[in-house]
Amino acid sequence: MYDFLIIGSGLYGAVFAHEAKKRGKKVLVIDKRNNIAGNIYTEKIEGINFHKYGAHIFHTNNKEVWKYVNQFATFNRFTNSPVANYKGELYSMPFNMYTFNKMWGVVTPEEAKAKIEEQKKEITGEPQNLEEQAISLIGRDIYEKLVKGYTEKQWGRDCKELPAFIIKRLPVRLTFDNNYFDALYQGIPIGGYTKMVENMLDGIEIRLGIDYLEHKEELDKLAEKVVYTGPIDAYFDYKLGALEYRSVRFENEVLDIPNYQGNAAVNYTDRETPWTRIIEHKWFEFGKDEAGNDLPKTIISKEYSSEWKLGDEPYYPVNDKKNSDLYKLYKMLAENEKNVFFGGRLGEYKYYDMDSIIESALLVCKKVLD
Repeated sequence: MYDFLIIGSGLYGAVFAHEAKKRGKKVLVIDKRNNIAGNIYTEKIEGINFHKYGAHIFHTNNKEVWKYVNQFATFNRFTNSPVANYKGELYSMPFNMYTFNKMWGVVTPEEAKAKIEEQKKEITGEPQNLEEQAISLIGRDIYEKLVKGYTEKQWGRDCKELPAFIIKRLPVRLTFDNNYFDALYQGIPIGGYTKMVENMLDGIEIRLGIDYLEHKEELDKLAEKVVYTGPIDAYFDYKLGALEYRSVRFENEVLDIPNYQGNAAVNYTDRETPWTRIIEHKWFEFGKDEAGNDLPKTIISKEYSSEWKLGDEPYYPVNDKKNSDLYKLYKMLAENEKNVFFGGRLGEYKYYDMDSIIESALLVCKKVLD
């Protein structure tokens, strides 16, 4: 008999499993996929750690979380500096003095600020939707070229139909700083995320390719308690209706050249280009293998955003009022489940950064295990 059956070997499940084992608990981890590490799974192709389910860059201001992950991996000094491509014009991200200089020819922070202030006047009163919110932050020109098309592709909705809060934290800097994240600690685990999760799950029994919900009755008998990190609505057989997500489709190519775009991420911000961005995986590790040798080939992934339907991989929760209200009803059902703990991005229907998932899992560990 196991103390804990953990459904899902992503970050939340791996942290919980590691902490439970450390406290002497007997743990079984199962996963529907044939690999561990959930959406942060990386596999080695042509010497490159390929991020199969989209790019993941670890960043945090939480010293304890940073210390925690460094037990399982050594992180490199990767800094996220995406480039925006608008019909062949290249702009720096996040919006900073390089962006404003390219957009308007301004040279000083004062000139840039004056230009933004002048364009912001268009919006009076509290912004009612994403378009108004964006213009009130960075003005019409940058909104039209660098926000509108990308956002509409990502969410499959007109910016006027999207809530303002989605873009409230848009970074705008009057400095020449291309570091996207305002985080003290940032990097990518050397050797890839899969290796990091393997280290977390060291010595723990794992069974892959098992769909928990298909075998729920027999699996539940194996353990005293269950930690469930799958979709909360699927757990209850969608009896109140399905929660909505955005999904992402990837077109991957191995190219026989050493450098395709010269950067890890290039966002395509016009509406006409069907993909939202292209990731070139080798630049997460500076184009070199672990021995420091230059890699002769490269791998790119074109990302296409799509409306989620049953059977697709759920990525981003659509946290509008309708879905948030439905989630609250599922959460009430979850609270009545005896000895089952719901956690993580799908279990809590919440967009989580990796550091927040670790923080959340460690908090639950304190409550449940101590």
